[in-house]
Amino acid sequence: MTTDQSAPGGRRPTSRGRATDGSALADTAPERRGDAADEVRSNASDKADPGVATTNGPADAVRPAEKSTGTDHAPGKPAGTATDTAAATTAARKDENGRTTAGSDAAGRNGPAGGAVADKTAAAKDTAAGSKADSSKSDDEGKSDDKTKVADKDAGGDTDKPAGERSPSGQAGGDRPGEAGSGKPDSAGQVEDGSKPDRWSAFGPAPEPVPSWYGRLGRWFGRLLIHEWTLAAVGSLALAVLMTWPTLRYPAHTLPQDYWDPSLQAWQMAWSGHILLTEPAQLWHANAFFPERWSFAFSDTLLGYAPAGMIGSGPEAALVRYNIMFVLAHALATFGAYVLARQLGASRIGSAVAGVTYTYAPWLLAQAGHLHVVSNGGIPLALAMLARGHGWSLRHGYRPERRHEGWVYAGWLVAAWQLSLGFGIGLPFAYALAGIVLVAAVIWYVKRIFWRVKRPFGQRLLVADLIGGLIFAGVGALMAIPYFTVAQLHPNAERTIDDIAVFSPPATGFVTAPAESRLWGGLHEGARSLLPWHPEMTLLPGFVLYALALGGLFFSVWKVRQRLLLFAGVLVAMALSMGTELFGGRFTYVPLFDHLPGWSGIRTPGRLMLWATLLLGLLAAGAVSAYAERVREISAERIPSWPSPWLRLATLVPLLLVIAEGTNTTPHPVVPTQPAAMRSIDGPLLVLPSGQNHDQPVMLWSTTRFQDIVNGGSGFTPRQLNDVRRVAMTFPDQTSVDYLRTLRVHNVLVLRNKIAGTPWEVSVDAPVDGLGITREEIDDVVVFRL
Repeated sequence: MTTDQSAPGGRRPTSRGRATDGSALADTAPERRGDAADEVRSNASDKADPGVATTNGPADAVRPAEKSTGTDHAPGKPAGTATDTAAATTAARKDENGRTTAGSDAAGRNGPAGGAVADKTAAAKDTAAGSKADSSKSDDEGKSDDKTKVADKDAGGDTDKPAGERSPSGQAGGDRPGEAGSGKPDSAGQVEDGSKPDRWSAFGPAPEPVPSWYGRLGRWFGRLLIHEWTLAAVGSLALAVLMTWPTLRYPAHTLPQDYWDPSLQAWQMAWSGHILLTEPAQLWHANAFFPERWSFAFSDTLLGYAPAGMIGSGPEAALVRYNIMFVLAHALATFGAYVLARQLGASRIGSAVAGVTYTYAPWLLAQAGHLHVVSNGGIPLALAMLARGHGWSLRHGYRPERRHEGWVYAGWLVAAWQLSLGFGIGLPFAYALAGIVLVAAVIWYVKRIFWRVKRPFGQRLLVADLIGGLIFAGVGALMAIPYFTVAQLHPNAERTIDDIAVFSPPATGFVTAPAESRLWGGLHEGARSLLPWHPEMTLLPGFVLYALALGGLFFSVWKVRQRLLLFAGVLVAMALSMGTELFGGRFTYVPLFDHLPGWSGIRTPGRLMLWATLLLGLLAAGAVSAYAERVREISAERIPSWPSPWLRLATLVPLLLVIAEGTNTTPHPVVPTQPAAMRSIDGPLLVLPSGQNHDQPVMLWSTTRFQDIVNGGSGFTPRQLNDVRRVAMTFPDQTSVDYLRTLRVHNVLVLRNKIAGTPWEVSVDAPVDGLGITREEIDDVVVFRL
């Protein structure tokens, strides 16, 4: 047999043809005169598959002898028995000196040295066998084909036999040449059929474990915790707690800014939650302003916070609820502006700047007592969701493959929720959203008809827009009906252009900070003194924001055309914020006041500065994003490619500056304690003294029982309430008692700690004989029962 001497594990056939040429397989009796070692070497060489080289690995070392070159494989004789195989194996293990010399076994144990000795001995035998084969070539010529068939059959593993009969040694499955072994290793490293395990299997890759359901849940939850949106939401909440501190320090006793309008809004949330659980049909007919109807629509309702109003009862619960929602409103505004900037294409740090400037702009510090103004986070969040659902980005344009109707539905629902918080902020948002939809539709069809640009939109996306738009419009219509009814019943609730002029800020207001600003409040005290109504006229969005936005006009990730459009939007919003101060408003505010439904209900035009702040923030985000990208480019040029600490810190400087400029000194006064009489006296009742600032805490006190009260404070004062206040100045006397009886008022409460310097300071103790009323005192409250 011709062998390949280069094989480290011993001899191997060089090709299938060479193995069947008659010289290698002619194994006659005279050729078996060699010693046992020579026979075993020949068997080890013949064991290899024809044309397949053997190796010196562990698998070859443990293979049982599967073929024999003796007469057992002659044509017409059955395959070798187990006894023959065992004898051959015994001979292969020891030579005349007691040493292992079998080709493949010696190579597996002794390495290349043993294999070389076996190769030399086998080569000598092949030479002798070849010469003898030549002399008897004519006799064996007819038998070579039959022997070749037998050898091929044995080398192929007897594939026509069952699995347990293929190996001459009787092993199940048979270890055929070219296989690592017959059995598979178990968990302890042993082979199932008892053979020696493959020592090299320990170096193979470990099988990947299949996770259980709780393992998959844990991985999903872990990925959720480190997701960008989760981190942004947690960061926004943490920053809100810090920037509004000490709002949550004593949440059951204090309110931010003052306890007038916040008390009203705390009552609004409590009323909406209470009445929706008890009598939903009476939602708009609140217990305040008795006996007026539709009194819940006398001001912005914060109806979107009604689910929170369903938790807890009483004034303390109302205060805690208000303070929590106050902090959450700041967090939502930051998160919403961040998400919008990210969707439009800004970087993370640029989006963070946009979120902080939108929420903590200095001018908004003066609005801390107006939760319906602070609750503006739904505006950027809805815009971000709608843009994401339509696959649109300011930086990357329209990408149809990113469309998703689910985000469209979510965007419209968030927009409807924002509208339910109040029309003071919601109405301009509704008109802005309608304008965006109109402009987008016109541009779409113009490109499609005139420029022949056909971009897929999708029927499902169109249906989502139609359904979402109808939901948004439906919420707006249902919310508007009570307000139109109030306008008809109370003509004095209508705003006039002269009312707007009172609250219209001059241009100097855009560079004047409110008193609550920690950085600029004291410095701008002189400038504020020149403003007629400085709480609504100090409109500084921040000098840092101005600088960043100005830089964004020249250095930004936005295109030049986009920068100019953003800047134009800023100018339009600031012009509208000035009300009638810019050319009398003839070309800006007055046309909207005269022609847009509901616009006349907006009392303070300065709050439109919210839109200018949002657009300035997007301009600043573009500049900061470009700056951050430049830092990454510089760091990539460094060796190694890693930014220095100073470069990393430099990207945070804009964010730290806008946070510092948004710090405040907002006061948190203690709310007057609810009198014990308010927890026991039935309504309808009147609490004296009565006035706008006095009545709003009274509304909060009524949240224990929600009894009907004549008192009330809102954006306007009904004429009947003015009459009650005027007549009650002489209470208790016959005129005031008779008038209150005509209104079905049963009880009058006079607060002794509030009547100093008022007519009731003397009349509260006057005799009531002949008036048909009784008087009793509960703590510091004098109760008159009519």
